[in-house]
This record gives sequence, C-alpha cells and structure tokens, in this order.
Amino acid sequence: MPPSLPADPSRIHLASTVEVNYWCQVLNCTETRLRNAVLAVGPLAADVRAYLTR
Repeated sequence: MPPSLPADPSRIHLASTVEVNYWCQVLNCTETRLRNAVLAVGPLAADVRAYLTR
C-alpha cells in the first residue's frame, strides 16, 4: 500500500518523521541518504530526486 501524501508534496520536511518515512519509501533510500541529499540540494522534492538518481 503506498503511503499517504505529505502536506506539501513538492517539499521534503525533515522535521516530520512521517514525511521522512514517506520520502524514504518513495525515493527508495535510507534516512541518512535522504538527509544528506536535502543538505546538498535543498528541500525541493524534484531536486532531491534528481540528486539521488545521479
């Protein structure tokens, strides 16, 4: 079952455990990798997705 969408699906909010879990599942990555990607490129989901698929 897919996770429910976050409040703002265009941005990744690392302060929310629910959203971190959502993005880790959607982007198929670990929490550490997600956090590092957000630190590298910012919280926009499209930028993080592009960073993780390089």
